[in-house]
Amino acid sequence: MRHIAITGLLALAVASAGARQSLPQVAGPNAARDLRGAIDIHVHADPDNVARSLDGLEAARFAKERGMRAIVLKNHFDPTAGLALLARKAVPGIEVFGGVDLNLPVGGMNAHAVDHMAGVNGGWGRMVWMSTFDAENQIRTNKSQAPFVRVSANGALLPETKAVIAAIAKHGFVLASGHVSAQEALLMFEEGRRLGVRAMVATHGMSAPTSLTIAQAQQATQSGAFIEFTSGTLATATAQARIDRIADDIRKVGIEHAILSSDLGQAGNPLPADGYATFMEALRKKGFTDAELDRMTKDNPARLLGLQ
Repeated sequence: MRHIAITGLLALAVASAGARQSLPQVAGPNAARDLRGAIDIHVHADPDNVARSLDGLEAARFAKERGMRAIVLKNHFDPTAGLALLARKAVPGIEVFGGVDLNLPVGGMNAHAVDHMAGVNGGWGRMVWMSTFDAENQIRTNKSQAPFVRVSANGALLPETKAVIAAIAKHGFVLASGHVSAQEALLMFEEGRRLGVRAMVATHGMSAPTSLTIAQAQQATQSGAFIEFTSGTLATATAQARIDRIADDIRKVGIEHAILSSDLGQAGNPLPADGYATFMEALRKKGFTDAELDRMTKDNPARLLGLQ
């Protein structure tokens, strides 16, 4: 019955995902309240090399119409600082940020890519994701023979990884762990702390393929990192079990260290803002208060992005 309740909230959002120019009323009694002032640090959008439900300008427009404060446009292979600039021009009144994901198309662990983003017009590049789809940990998890980006060897970060973290610190960017292993993420956060990186986050860190344990997530927070908990689509048979696990993990890690995001924009899934609202409502049903949800969707991501 609980699965039916979650999927019911998503019915309008999923149906509208293909209607790129329309914005139907999102399901859920608290959606307007929850999205007002919210920040989503994980939005996928066109242009991309896979199908997306909306483009970066539409993502900004829809988020603004929902009353959101800010979004971060994420792409696994193309930097998005320039797209953030265009989205801000097209949709005044909402903060839009981009970033660079250190996969093979930008040279992997390439400090020059980080330095370049610092000079992109507007200065709206904010996030540096360590390798995701091309990460060694992701490729090994997939049991693939594809080339990959290596960030460590023999339990220590490689010099090029340390150079990237130094560049992140120099430019005041956010270090996001990407899809590296749990141990690699902890090494990165400790190096970030040592070098004075302003803000850090474990990218959906307690989910695959990083899969931080409770103890590892707590260690990450001691280095100053937030732990990101992503929604994705909740229109699945396992959605309630995943919400139950996320709720338990958040309680153990601590509200003050948690950031919620949508990780949406995939074709056929709910539009990011709608899925984000559904995620919040599902956690409210697990006992999280308005103040706790606000901490994880407004206050903590604002601190991460330097908006406070």
